[in-house]
Amino acid sequence: MAFLVTFDWGWLTASLLLGLAMGWISVVQRGPGVSKNAARWLAVLAAALVGCALARVVPGRAGYWLDLGLVMFAAYLIGCAAGAWLRDRVVSRSARAG
Repeated sequence: MAFLVTFDWGWLTASLLLGLAMGWISVVQRGPGVSKNAARWLAVLAAALVGCALARVVPGRAGYWLDLGLVMFAAYLIGCAAGAWLRDRVVSRSARAG
C-alpha cells in the first residue's frame, strides 16, 4: 500500500481532485436511485474485490492494477463527499446571507 501511495501519488491526487470537482458540480438527485437489490449486489461486488485485494488472490500485474483501482476509487469517493460537503456549506452560507 505504501508503494502505491509513493509511486502513484499523482494518479491518486488526480482521482481525489476529480472526485472533488464532481462532488462540487453535481446536483442532488431526489429520484428513485438504485434499487435495494442492485445496491446489495454492488456491495457484495465491492466486498469481494476488497477481499481479493486483501487476500492477494490476484497475483502479479493484475493484482497491482486491482489494488490501484480500488485505492483510486476510494480517493474519488472521498473527493466526491468532500466536494459535495463544501458546496453544501457554500450554498447554505449564501442562502442565510440573502
